[in-house]
Amino acid sequence: MKIVADYDKCEGLGMCEAMAPEFFEVQDEGQVGVLDEHPDEEHRTGLKAAVDACPVLALSLKD
Repeated sequence: MKIVADYDKCEGLGMCEAMAPEFFEVQDEGQVGVLDEHPDEEHRTGLKAAVDACPVLALSLKD
């Protein structure tokens, strides 16, 4: 699994960071930073919730 961030869409709202701070961090530039692009499968449920919480649809999970 891979976390993909679309930096053209990201507005740095921080919903992903609030839900999964071990994987996402809003950077000083105001966009999300992905802390672990290839997380273990055991984190899929929590990551899907964080990805789905993005109001601008800037995140996705790829297999």
